[in-house]
Amino acid sequence: MRFDPIRAVSDDELESIHQASLQVLSETGIDFLDETALWQLAEAGADVDGNRVHFDPELVLDLVDTAPTEFILHGVRPERNLTIGGNFITNTSVASPPFVTGLGRDRRDGNREDYRNLLKLGQVLNIIHTSAGYPVEPMDLHPSVRHLHATHDMLTLSDKPPFVYSLSRQRNIDAIEMTRIARDVDDTTIGEQASIISVINANTPLRYDKVMLHGIQEMSARNQVIVVTPFTLAGAMAPITVAGSLVLQNAEALAGIAYTQVVRPGAPVIYGGFTSNVDMRSGAPAFGTPEYWQACLIGGQLARRYGLPYRSSNVNAANSVDAQATYESVFSLWGAVMGGVNLLLHGAGWLEGGLLTSYEKFVIDADNLNMVAAMLKPITVDDATLAIEAITEVGPAGHFFGTSHTRERYTTEHFRPMVSDWRNFESWDESGRVEAHQRAEKLAHQLLDSHQDPPMESSIRSELDEFVARRVAEGGVETDY
Repeated sequence: MRFDPIRAVSDDELESIHQASLQVLSETGIDFLDETALWQLAEAGADVDGNRVHFDPELVLDLVDTAPTEFILHGVRPERNLTIGGNFITNTSVASPPFVTGLGRDRRDGNREDYRNLLKLGQVLNIIHTSAGYPVEPMDLHPSVRHLHATHDMLTLSDKPPFVYSLSRQRNIDAIEMTRIARDVDDTTIGEQASIISVINANTPLRYDKVMLHGIQEMSARNQVIVVTPFTLAGAMAPITVAGSLVLQNAEALAGIAYTQVVRPGAPVIYGGFTSNVDMRSGAPAFGTPEYWQACLIGGQLARRYGLPYRSSNVNAANSVDAQATYESVFSLWGAVMGGVNLLLHGAGWLEGGLLTSYEKFVIDADNLNMVAAMLKPITVDDATLAIEAITEVGPAGHFFGTSHTRERYTTEHFRPMVSDWRNFESWDESGRVEAHQRAEKLAHQLLDSHQDPPMESSIRSELDEFVARRVAEGGVETDY
């Protein structure tokens, strides 16, 4: 990111949101539904009354101040390492939808075949840096062992940094151990090098539940990455005003971030913003709206105020790959980029408010992300690029297609979107115009066909396979369903 982020509110207005958030944490407090977290917070100096925790403003800020401004997230191979924070943008694939569509097939339940295909798509597309979640939920795998098979697929079909859902302690423990095996490092090294990521959502308003807190306890204790993300929808789980929603978002985010630092000072953590509004007629979440854009910008201002990496998202509420999906995603994407995003979650593939993954939307979103990356490349301004000689050579009423200046500089690297059709009407073939989603479907097939498993030593693969087989034989994790 070469440009200064956009400021949607003044410093005084930002300070008002900050102070209001601290007031909420001090006076109203926030529930932590876990005994270990409660006594840890009490030991750290918070006021604990039952499940309710009241934070002194100075305590919150002192704890948040110990979190790193920037850190390295390690890939399975070193060339996949990512710098999180600063002026760097990390793009992820869509995460967590229960349904999937595309490749010539209608909407269907999430399944392992599509899950694996989407991992392959994310591996092949260089603009996607990590998954940051299951690109679709493989619901044909039993919940007790799903995380084992899904993590194994994530580590063998891709060498980009993996993800774990914080749905129980053992799931976190298993995923960290599998990542350690895949990276071929010892316990000490994995405890020093952040290598796996998890999103922790507040149960808005003002509550952190047990499984989320267990995720923080297991991940932060071992120096792994936590993305603290309140899910604040204005008019539903949060005040209907953008400012009020951001006060709630910020209070919940600060409380969660502070707790990661209670567990382990200096543990890597990302400030997550996911504030949007709802359709007040139906209650359905809305994304890519002006309110979402504003919240993206101000969320970035808040994250920078605390010196933390910032997470935002590329989201929309469209039900198909149509114009609505495109313009809402572009609004969301620009809100995030202009807000100074460091971790762009759901960067490619999101539809239907997060219920649906689309292969075609995945490819189209990757195109948009590539356009952003191309726009962010430095522009060279010198005697050669100013092209005065070329302009003189062509003179009035000429063209530049054949000049030496053009020929010397034209390469296939000149950015051309994968999905766009830049032909005029007269050049259409007999079948007529091919729509963007049709071209995207064809490209998705081609990209999947080009996937190759990343290299992994046979001894490491065997150890990983044996770990999964053993844990599956043990029954994985306990579930209530």
